[in-house]
Amino acid sequence: MEAVIRQLSQTLRDAGASRAPLRIRGGGSKDFYGNPTAGETLSTLAYRGIIDYEPTELVITARAGTPLAEIEAALHDNGQMLAFEPPYFGGDATLGGCIAAGLSGPRRPYAGAARDLVLGVRMLDGNGADLKFGGQVMKNVAGYDVSRLMAGSMGTLGVILEVSLKTLPLPAAETTLHLNGEEAAAIRCFNEWAGTPMPISATVWRKGDIGVRLSGAHAAVEAAAKKLGGELVAPAAAAHFWRALRDHANCFFAGDLPLWRLSVKSTAPPLTLPGETLIEWNGALRWLKTDAPADAIRTAAARAGGHATLFRAADKSAGAFHPLSPALAQLHRKLKQTFDPAAILNRGRLYAEL
Repeated sequence: MEAVIRQLSQTLRDAGASRAPLRIRGGGSKDFYGNPTAGETLSTLAYRGIIDYEPTELVITARAGTPLAEIEAALHDNGQMLAFEPPYFGGDATLGGCIAAGLSGPRRPYAGAARDLVLGVRMLDGNGADLKFGGQVMKNVAGYDVSRLMAGSMGTLGVILEVSLKTLPLPAAETTLHLNGEEAAAIRCFNEWAGTPMPISATVWRKGDIGVRLSGAHAAVEAAAKKLGGELVAPAAAAHFWRALRDHANCFFAGDLPLWRLSVKSTAPPLTLPGETLIEWNGALRWLKTDAPADAIRTAAARAGGHATLFRAADKSAGAFHPLSPALAQLHRKLKQTFDPAAILNRGRLYAEL
């Protein structure tokens, strides 16, 4: 495997010398995410495999090209999981792409985001240098937390080679409830429930339907289900529902309308925007299918205390990600200059100037 790293490093050095852009790619399951980028493809698929997994330590280390399904299967066999419930968006999802995208699924508000569970990273910077940051325990994180900086960087700062992640035990019991309620009432309920000790691990609202998943000890799940009421969903149907929601495989996400991802304050009231809405994360994540102007959507998101990402669309001329403030833009430029001085890595994937 070290030969693979040497080849990747040489490719980076050659590209840097000629300032030729490279398009970093794993399984390609998230090609749609972010802005279009150009250049020769640099594949990480050859660098794959689980390097170290010690269930008693709740840590797994694997190479970037390792299929996400392979990692989660190994964890499941030992009664464990990736707590941030990473989206696949396709069967070819890899660990490197998972961390580079930095996306998390329905469990995120209750168990942490992808970057919260990254302990260490091995990477190649834009100069082809082999760098290691962090370790395999939480206390190893010191100084600049580059390991977690790589989560969500979309390959613009380096080529992820290896990742160490914290794992968590699978819950002893899990139950899904179906209730009814309008959008404002659902948001209010989500936030009220978040202030209680109930073992909620996912919430969703769409068109008057509310879904709540409870995960934890048998007694806690049973008590919470009794308190919340509603209709119990069969385990197999519930597992399919949350998996489809995680991977955008249900009917809400179908169609050609642009799909927006709005991250706002969980207590923000319903947004007065045209289109169809689906709400997750206790009200903090709002998916919107609409052909409304980008400026109107981003203004509404900012007023609600957040930002808006153009998640899927045929036309991304408005930019996939929310415009940066001058201070944040300067910080991004400095990071790009430090890790990728020739600007060859996924050029423009986050922002045109990067």
